[in-house]
Order: sequence, then structure tokens, then C-alpha cells
Amino acid sequence: MVDEWIQEIKKKCPPDRLGMILVHNGVVRATSRKGGPVARMKLSYSRAALEEAVRRFKEREGIVEIRAWINEGTLGVGDDIMVVLVAGRFRTDVLPVFQELISLIKTEIVKEDETS
Repeated sequence: MVDEWIQEIKKKCPPDRLGMILVHNGVVRATSRKGGPVARMKLSYSRAALEEAVRRFKEREGIVEIRAWINEGTLGVGDDIMVVLVAGRFRTDVLPVFQELISLIKTEIVKEDETS
């Protein structure tokens, strides 16, 4: 998926506007933030909220493309939770959007119920 996204972006984006592509691949850890064991996680999300967030962040200065995929259902340790890609002109354009979007997804879009 990520390799395909990168190739598509390189082909479609003007080379003078594409200088950085960042990718985040979130994975289910074996321990929670509090240190307790996690065997699996139930995950859901709002597709409408994700689409709106991606649309809004794409409007930021220097951003040429954003892609996001979120896994849904019961996930085990080592399973992918999400993949987020932000492409843009300069590091100073891309890094803040990358960080803000991932934080927004984790805090407002994804609903997770850790179970052991």
C-alpha cells in the first residue's frame, strides 16, 4: 500500500512542490501506555471525520497529498492500526501537519477499546 501511494504521488505531484514524504505505520503494542498487557484491541473510526480531517489538512500551505488508512475490528499484537502519509514541499510544511493529523486521528477519530 505505502509503496503504491508513494509512486502515485511522485507521478501526479509537480516536482517543484514535492520535497518530502513522511509515513506513519501504527502497530498494536503488547503493552498499554500504562504498562499493562494487551492481547488485542477493538478499533473503530468515523470515516466521515477522517475524510474531513484529510481534506482540511490538504489545504495547508506546502502540502500536496495526504493518504490515511485505518484498520477496523479486533486487532492482535503486531497488527497494523493505521497508515498515514503526508507529502509536501519542505520539512517545515510537512512535519507539523504530520504530527497534528496523527494526533487528531488518535484522539478524535479512532475509538479504541484495549482488551487483554
